[in-house]
Amino acid sequence: MSNYERLKEDSTTTTQDPPPYADKDSHEDPEPTKPLIGPEPRHMGWPSNPVPSQYQHYGAAGAGSYQVPILQPPQATVIIRGPPANEPDYLAYSICTMLCCCLPLGIAALIYSMQTREANLNGDVIAAKRNSKMARILANTALGVGCVLIVVYIIIMAIVYTNAKNQHPHN
Repeated sequence: MSNYERLKEDSTTTTQDPPPYADKDSHEDPEPTKPLIGPEPRHMGWPSNPVPSQYQHYGAAGAGSYQVPILQPPQATVIIRGPPANEPDYLAYSICTMLCCCLPLGIAALIYSMQTREANLNGDVIAAKRNSKMARILANTALGVGCVLIVVYIIIMAIVYTNAKNQHPHN
């Protein structure tokens, strides 16, 4: 017997009767002429008096009256930029190392250069110094890696040239 048939059989044999209901639902309003007995009724989780106790005022107007809270106009928020920072962004240096020396390190240096420029415009001196330093380090590293690769390439080409010349001496 499959699970589906077993569930179908169980549901037909064990039907439950619905719970008994009261004559009147609890969410209906009480009759207006009938006095309330017991605690104050709550409708859908809300108290019948929507005014919190701190706003209720029992003065000359009678019990249950309240003062309307004073509404204030919205306040304006003013954002003032600080003076622009003046850290070097090494943008041209980063672009040159990206194109001529080492592409991955040059791209990283370029990203930090642009972040330095943005921090300079926003007046964020700490971020500008941090990004400027990282852009300089990455650009210098890219230049060093590029120079080493060029030197290694020249050495390899010189070795290949001398080996080719030694194999064919009079060509």
